Amino acid sequence: MDQPSVLALIKSSYKDMTSTDQLISDYILNHTKEVSMSTISDIADELGTADSTIFQYAKKLGFNGFTEFKIRLYSESSNPTISFHENIVPEDSNYQIVSKVFDSSIQAIKDTKSLIDEKVYTDVANLMVQARQVCFFGQGGSSAVALDAYHKFLRSPVNCKFSLDSHIQLMLASLCDHRDCIVIISHTGKSYSALELAELAKTNNTPIVVITSAPMSPLAKLADYVLVSTAEEISYRSESLSSRLSQLAIIDSLFVITMFRNEEDAKKTLSKIRHSISITKLDK
Repeated sequence: MDQPSVLALIKSSYKDMTSTDQLISDYILNHTKEVSMSTISDIADELGTADSTIFQYAKKLGFNGFTEFKIRLYSESSNPTISFHENIVPEDSNYQIVSKVFDSSIQAIKDTKSLIDEKVYTDVANLMVQARQVCFFGQGGSSAVALDAYHKFLRSPVNCKFSLDSHIQLMLASLCDHRDCIVIISHTGKSYSALELAELAKTNNTPIVVITSAPMSPLAKLADYVLVSTAEEISYRSESLSSRLSQLAIIDSLFVITMFRNEEDAKKTLSKIRHSISITKLDK
């Protein structure tokens, strides 16, 4: 299994960091090569912080200390296959703009892949298969991902539900209990509506799955399972737009896993769906 890249870890945690940790992150993201060859004191002096602050920063990201952090960072910054997009500038040609948008999307998928936790995916897939019903929720741009999930899982043996209306979402969540499962998609993990749904689910002992780019967000803290997506932000295209591709890949992965959990029922359901929509297509 791929190890999460250091930069992917930093980006996925950035929004929930303290201002000091964000300052350190900004410096690392802008001076990756230099940091990978610097001492802890060099970086602390540059940022006007204590050595212990840099050490604790590395620990918060899951490393044993700064030395392990620096070794990983050096390995990645020296690897020609690991590259990160450059921002779009006015002088770029249309081809360069399109290329950078594609590169940003590809990087978002790669970063999300590097954060895969097989046990979490397995547990979530098992939960969805065993649940009486699975409700997909999302607000704003995330609602498009929730709708896509619903559209996919209708083809599976999983009994699923979805609504664009926020009031109906609350009504659906209120009818769920420990036998069910709700999946909430939220890029920031700070949407008031999403938090309302999660808190309601908690009172009903309903298992909560959250798909987010902010693993330390308030929503993620309410979840039983968190699947992390990452995204690159470029000019005129917010992270939330780019993160949809990562979130769709996560949904696709869960769909394929669940379809293999019970192939016979999956084939029957898929056959019924295909037959029902075949009448909408012109004969060839």
